[in-house]
Amino acid sequence: MSADARNDASYTAPTAETSDEAIQEAVEQLLNAGVLPPIVQVGHPVLRQQAVPFTGQLDDAELGRLVDLMRRVMHKAPGVGLAAPQLGIPLQLAVLEDRFDVDPDVAAARGREPLPFFAMLNPRYEPLGAAKKAFYEGCLSLNGLQAAVLRPESVRLDFTALDGTVQQRDFTGWQARIVQHETDHVHGVLYLDRAELRSLSNNAEYSARWAQPDISHARQELGFLPDDPES
Repeated sequence: MSADARNDASYTAPTAETSDEAIQEAVEQLLNAGVLPPIVQVGHPVLRQQAVPFTGQLDDAELGRLVDLMRRVMHKAPGVGLAAPQLGIPLQLAVLEDRFDVDPDVAAARGREPLPFFAMLNPRYEPLGAAKKAFYEGCLSLNGLQAAVLRPESVRLDFTALDGTVQQRDFTGWQARIVQHETDHVHGVLYLDRAELRSLSNNAEYSARWAQPDISHARQELGFLPDDPES
């Protein structure tokens, strides 16, 4: 998920083969490339397939190196989350971290609090309660675009941590949005699949017109979500 989007280009994402051997080979290629890889863009089939659950395809050292690489790519982009398919690796793995300084009014409206770094394997989430919120999102795999997405305000995440422990954590506000966005990635779902398409804006138009703390002005002017989802 973007904090706002960009990236690099002398590495070609591997084809999205899902055998253990193909994943090991793709990760080895990625780790030995000697450069930060570019982020795979929409249209690559790896973003549209169900990624393979992690079952030990990589040893602890390889997995740690891949997570470190993903974190560095995420920071460079910059973003608040990155899933392995976004580097061409069809594996259920994502990294998340949100430590950006945000305007206090924006943070309050969006329920945005710092999210310490963590990595998740084989994630699944379920809504907690019926409350939903809509805000603009971007994605590092859809450079230059933003759209409003209506999502559950709170979710329960089940995942496996890097040390192999199965964990369950609850998230709310912007943290819940990041968790949903990145978990969707490993299941072949992009935020545009859930977006209000009338809200779609390029980054320049979004910054100039719709970057208010909430989406009320954009809803009125662009004509999406005519019924307030929070009412």
